[in-house]
Amino acid sequence: MLTQTTTRVLEPSDLDAALAVLDREPVANAFVASRVRVAGLDPWRLGGEMWGWYEDGMLKSLCYAGANLVPICATPRAVRGFADRARRGGRRCSSIVGPAEPTAQLWRLLEPSWGPARDVRAHQPLMVTDRLPAAVTPDPFVRRIRKDEMETIMPACVAMFTEEVGVSPMAGDGGLLYQARVAELVGSGRSFARLDQDGKVVFKAEIGAATAHACQIQGVWVAPEYRGRGVAAPGMAAVLRYALADVAPVVSLYVNDFNTAARATYRRVGFQEVGAFMSVLF
Repeated sequence: MLTQTTTRVLEPSDLDAALAVLDREPVANAFVASRVRVAGLDPWRLGGEMWGWYEDGMLKSLCYAGANLVPICATPRAVRGFADRARRGGRRCSSIVGPAEPTAQLWRLLEPSWGPARDVRAHQPLMVTDRLPAAVTPDPFVRRIRKDEMETIMPACVAMFTEEVGVSPMAGDGGLLYQARVAELVGSGRSFARLDQDGKVVFKAEIGAATAHACQIQGVWVAPEYRGRGVAAPGMAAVLRYALADVAPVVSLYVNDFNTAARATYRRVGFQEVGAFMSVLF
């Protein structure tokens, strides 16, 4: 019998209850929900544990504890429970990321034992759209990357990650995990790019998470020599067209609040701010 309030590691038999929590906020939870729907709750397949917070025997909140620590539909009491468990286990993640309010609370509780962070991005607007823009024509040269084009897309992916996160994804394990993730997106038809006449990437983006309810665009990047030349908006419109036609009825992304150029581009292609994420990077 569960106590009145408690946390525990969820098991495969808890899948339906976990999905019910994830489906409460399908846009904000798209990243974790997409992983759970493919891998279930087995930690080996999921790449981490799923912690559950129970009140009166009912599953109310979740926290994904893998390469990222992600609070999900987390109430203040649940965040305290997750922080206690995370503190006891020690830091194993490379970031804490999730909706801004519970993530900020989680970080306040963990910072004394886990800090300092390498970077804290306290306000990352969450943006959403469900339609193509009327004023931006999709770039007809943006297309899916083929499996035989991994060597073409990888340098752009590495450059994007390094610019965005501040460290190279090739460090540590030599980039094996990152290359596997890029290959997964290419293989599933969710990696898109425009190439120039020499076969080099001009623009790229991926649909990094996808459920039947919503998907999330990530990894948007324009080659430095093409920046300021009107490449990004048509490129985003093209990826958005693929996403709405083939993946999900709602498309989301989140962006650093200081990236004013990107925020303007996303607004131009119809994305509207509906909330905020927060990321703590180690």
